[in-house]
Amino acid sequence: MIDANRIIGDWIEPQSRILDLGCGDGTLLHDLTLRHKIHGYGLEIDPASINQCIANGINVIQQDLNAGLANFADNSFDTVLMTHTLQALRYPHLVLDEMLRIGQQCIVTFPNFGHWRTRGFLAFKGRMPVTKQLAYQWYDTPNIHFFTYKDFEALCTERGISIVNRTFIGGRASDLGLDKIWPNLFAHTAVYHLSLIHISEPT
Repeated sequence: MIDANRIIGDWIEPQSRILDLGCGDGTLLHDLTLRHKIHGYGLEIDPASINQCIANGINVIQQDLNAGLANFADNSFDTVLMTHTLQALRYPHLVLDEMLRIGQQCIVTFPNFGHWRTRGFLAFKGRMPVTKQLAYQWYDTPNIHFFTYKDFEALCTERGISIVNRTFIGGRASDLGLDKIWPNLFAHTAVYHLSLIHISEPT
């Protein structure tokens, strides 16, 4: 089964400077450090997650992403990461701009709200979906923007962002190749590698 962290690792250059926004407990940064010897820093707002980062030897800064990233200079990092956080931000388009200001490239993952389970839940039950990928009720969900991969690509076009690569993850659908044929219907997670200019993928 396709793993988002493994895909991200394939797109990261060894010994590069990495900033992980909303890094959680630092698992991804820890894996990248072991695999690619990266120089990583994480931003996180949750105190419990910050404590886990510190316990795991991850360099972490407590910061609210909605407050912006003005404390980072242009091109401070080779790659800026953000996994399953974009949809929870107040102004995701502005954060994308900031990611590509402080990093030469960025990698984002997000849930695809066009997935067939999400559509079916709303169509047949008449209620906001609760699935494995969207495990919250409507009243306590951190997700405040609901968009599909097509919406995201339209945003990239509007803001002059180049899509270097993309991968869709669909669980069992991936095994059948359905997420490649109909990604907006069968992909539950999208993984994007972005830049302001076109760059070649690492070999």
